[in-house]
Amino acid sequence: MSGLSTVLIVVGLFLLGGIYSFVKQQMPRSLIVLLSIGATMCLAAGVLRLEVWN
Repeated sequence: MSGLSTVLIVVGLFLLGGIYSFVKQQMPRSLIVLLSIGATMCLAAGVLRLEVWN
């Protein structure tokens, strides 16, 4: 696993934890959506950089 892939996956998981926290605190839905998009992008980029499917 390369270093950048690891960082992207860890950041994505950190953002997922933030989403869970924001939902429990009933934060504004727009903030939760933006955080969800960021987490998805980080996780997708990290997994694609691993080149598991290539």
